[in-house]
Amino acid sequence: MSDDCLHEDTGDMLSVEEALQQVLDLARRLDVQEVALADALGAVLAEDLVAGFAIPPFDNSGMDGYAVRRADAAAAVEDRPLTLPVVGEIAAGQEPGARLAVGTAVRIMTGAPVPTGADAVIPFENTDEEERKRRGEELDHIGLRVVPRERANIRAAGEDIAQGAVVLQRGRLLAPADIGIAASVGRTRLTVVRRPVVAVISTGDEIVEPGEQLRPGTIYDSNSHTLGALVRWYGGIPDLLGIARDNEASLNAFIDRALGADLVVTSAGVSRGEYDVVKAVLAARGRIASRSVRMKPARPLAFGSLISGRRSIPHIGLPGNPVAVVVAFETFVRPAILNMRGIGDHAHRRVQATLDAGIANRDHRRVYSRVVVYESEDGSGLRARPSGAQGSGILTAAAAANGFAICPEHLERLDPGDQVTVEMLDWDAPPTGLDPTR
Repeated sequence: MSDDCLHEDTGDMLSVEEALQQVLDLARRLDVQEVALADALGAVLAEDLVAGFAIPPFDNSGMDGYAVRRADAAAAVEDRPLTLPVVGEIAAGQEPGARLAVGTAVRIMTGAPVPTGADAVIPFENTDEEERKRRGEELDHIGLRVVPRERANIRAAGEDIAQGAVVLQRGRLLAPADIGIAASVGRTRLTVVRRPVVAVISTGDEIVEPGEQLRPGTIYDSNSHTLGALVRWYGGIPDLLGIARDNEASLNAFIDRALGADLVVTSAGVSRGEYDVVKAVLAARGRIASRSVRMKPARPLAFGSLISGRRSIPHIGLPGNPVAVVVAFETFVRPAILNMRGIGDHAHRRVQATLDAGIANRDHRRVYSRVVVYESEDGSGLRARPSGAQGSGILTAAAAANGFAICPEHLERLDPGDQVTVEMLDWDAPPTGLDPTR
């Protein structure tokens, strides 16, 4: 049954904030695990990462050129190069060798250690090296054309990371450059918050798996696959268990298979329909509350814990309509997954936009209108237009949206031209977590 067909005193409903807090109370941060560096991208660091040595560990050259004492090059000018004897060459990976003697230069490559005594590196292009090569001369002397700044082109030891510094803090969501930092301090494994395994179950006699033959009165199950993709997008590990039928024996069998997960998400079966058995089965398997939430779409919601021995597994039961599934996931399941991963900031980014079309609110619920936010052509700011028809079964409109325009509970409508708060979706940005099992 569509949640839009239910009529209920909104005073008996939970607010969105009340329902979210109850969900978050169940979805606590998971334990930690050690993973290979290659598998840590998108995970949340569970330790402070401390550098055991400085980076770079020694003064090194930032350019291919000649290491010199700056005082020895003080008389150099462009049209009358100052000539110094070249006493050696240092490549990256070599030891610096002896202290640089006064009045000499050393040919040096980028990344090579700067010899003691040198306080500047003059790039090849500021010397007469090319002319000497053209003349076939040995590079046992070099002409300097510039007076270098003090420590010019020298990367100082520890200028990136000091020994003993905390280079990555506990609680950080690991980005690509962070993996490089961990490698640079010699780490091959990191301790991170474990990613939640999320069991996904669709319910209903009318749905079949994609690829099967449709019979009269049946439709393909989009909810499981939408939910699985969203779980993976936000850093969980989806376990798509399939379709439970509208009877207690079938649903109990699927719940049994889900009890090894960290979170169980079901779709459909939580409204007031005669065949909505999810509430009864879940209530018998744990502590489950079935409540109405003051929102549209996605009014019916079940949440609580399934009990398996000493384990208590959080469960969130979503409505069955495809758009309601998306809205409820973003509002409740997404924060739960991020909370379990150790990411405390789970609020969507919010922007203000001008409405192109009105939003009606006939029953004092918070309306989540699917919109496309775009820059106005006249430069006056952001605008929001409907992404499509707003029925709770029209998944294409949800797929086309980049945000939810919010009509608050206390307003009967928002008109074209009104300012609206939009919760921006991040489906066009890099995901907040990468599932290493992909």
